[in-house]
Amino acid sequence: MKKLYSSALALLMSAGAFAQNEIVYTVSFPDAVHHEAEIGMLVPQVPAGVMRFRMSRSSPGRYATHEFGKNIYNVKAYGEKNTPLTIKQVEGDVYEIAQHGSNVIINYTLFGNYMDGTYVGIDASTAHFNMPAAFAWVKGMENRPVRFKFNNTEKYGWKVATQLKPENDGSYSAPNMQYMMDSPTSLADYKSVSWDVANPGGKRQTIRLTTHSSDDQATVDAFGQMVKKITLEAQAVFGELPVYDYGNYVFLHDVAATNAGDGMEHRNSTSIVQTTPQIAGNENRLLGTFAHEYFHSWNVERIRPKSLEPFNFEHSNMSSELWFAEGFTQYYGEMLLVRTGLRNPEGYTRTIAGLVNTVLNTPAAANYSPAQMSRYAVFADAGVSIDPNNNANIFTSYYTYGGATALALDLRLRSEFNLTLDDYMRAMWLTHGKPEKPYTIPDLQAVLASVTKNPAFAADFFKRYIYGAEKNNYQQLLDKAGLILRKAQAGKAWAGMLRTSPADGGLYVQGNTVMGTPVYKAGIDAGATILTVDGKEVKDLQAYTAALDGKKIGDPVVYTYKDRAGNHQTNVTLQENPMYEVVSYETAGKELSAAQKEFRSKWLSTKVK
Repeated sequence: MKKLYSSALALLMSAGAFAQNEIVYTVSFPDAVHHEAEIGMLVPQVPAGVMRFRMSRSSPGRYATHEFGKNIYNVKAYGEKNTPLTIKQVEGDVYEIAQHGSNVIINYTLFGNYMDGTYVGIDASTAHFNMPAAFAWVKGMENRPVRFKFNNTEKYGWKVATQLKPENDGSYSAPNMQYMMDSPTSLADYKSVSWDVANPGGKRQTIRLTTHSSDDQATVDAFGQMVKKITLEAQAVFGELPVYDYGNYVFLHDVAATNAGDGMEHRNSTSIVQTTPQIAGNENRLLGTFAHEYFHSWNVERIRPKSLEPFNFEHSNMSSELWFAEGFTQYYGEMLLVRTGLRNPEGYTRTIAGLVNTVLNTPAAANYSPAQMSRYAVFADAGVSIDPNNNANIFTSYYTYGGATALALDLRLRSEFNLTLDDYMRAMWLTHGKPEKPYTIPDLQAVLASVTKNPAFAADFFKRYIYGAEKNNYQQLLDKAGLILRKAQAGKAWAGMLRTSPADGGLYVQGNTVMGTPVYKAGIDAGATILTVDGKEVKDLQAYTAALDGKKIGDPVVYTYKDRAGNHQTNVTLQENPMYEVVSYETAGKELSAAQKEFRSKWLSTKVK
């Protein structure tokens, strides 16, 4: 601990260029192989009174709470002349120092072994930081400038990738805590590729891909060209790039089979952690996250919900607008891949079908609005709990719910107003994103009214499909593009979705059954063990499927099962499988009209000029 104190003190003594009240972090790695870092935190000009510091419980881009405080230990503090100070832990992630001088050094050990965009991953090959998961902060000092010094990088052969501002002395700075917390940082022997992009006015900015993977430079270069196409296609939607701080945007990319995986947007960067063994041969699987996260540099990072401003690091951040912030981004992320030519339009029909099934075949979408599902993010967005929930029946992801809403609005704007969703997003950019004026749902409605010059349409759309749980007519809308929405297994008898595992002589039902399905109506739910179907033992899924083969819609099938209440027999009346698929006219053997062909081309063709 004394070594860390000394290094931080040395920084203070050589800090002629530092702001007088600047908080300085030193990050060292004496034991990276065991997933530990040693953090030193120098806090100068501490006011008299109790000094309170803490770890965060939430993180930018995440909406549920996370217990980051559990992964720091050996917490110590020192004053002038290396004098130990008394620390009192008042909550799991909150500490107080009652007696101290003007300068305080805080040291602690950080453990991180979860490589994703929310937590911290440290080993001998890399140190990948999500800042709220790694760095404590002092209450009342959120507006102070911050500086980082990363030690031991030469020992491990690491380079630093971050949106933090590089300083001449090798340190990195942020103007305040909010910016620091939104600046993920990756230390690794990464490979990189970069390109410049010009805005209409001629201002050029640099976009950089840094990749920590086992791939060679040629693979990273080729993948970078694919990512470049995505960035240009996203720029075409809005007409310009945002003004990135310091003229740079960086993708922090890590690829390994042992990763947890994630994509997390930030103001001038994104953290993308993927779980394939390498990039080579997996490019198409990896690109969707890049398209989604890069679109966020407009939508969410600058076109920002007022409910997330300022971001609170002490508890979950609830927003009614995630159907737009995340859902519209979900829609564009997949659709831009088609516009770039990196996805086949025929394959895109599966993505559309997934969106439509989300809103037409889930009980939550039938009963709750997109705004309501957005608020549930405080429980659903990688939230940690150990008890089972009823999400199968009460939650539909705001990503896909919002994506389906964006799909419907795009097709309606094209068919009813000779406009596009691009026009709407560009208007949101100019009214709220570019001036960085946070929005509310009424603001979203007002911009739609302005774009369409039809306040009645905007009011009706928001009343029915945003505040309400009504659904657009996807069959009619998709037909305009020569796409057919139809039952995927028309005429096929179906008992309902079950998540099971073989156990105790039958099939144990692991998850809640879904409202409205035959098995739900028959009273079967999680905790039951299905023993026989139509008189046949069902000890595995294959036997269960075979017992239902040949049955017709409307057939009553006898199930026997047991649970804690005893042994039971019930009739499951089979229904038609409700799931939809989307196919093109061409696939269905129908002739595409000239109007449909033009509509589809204008929708899905590149917008890069």
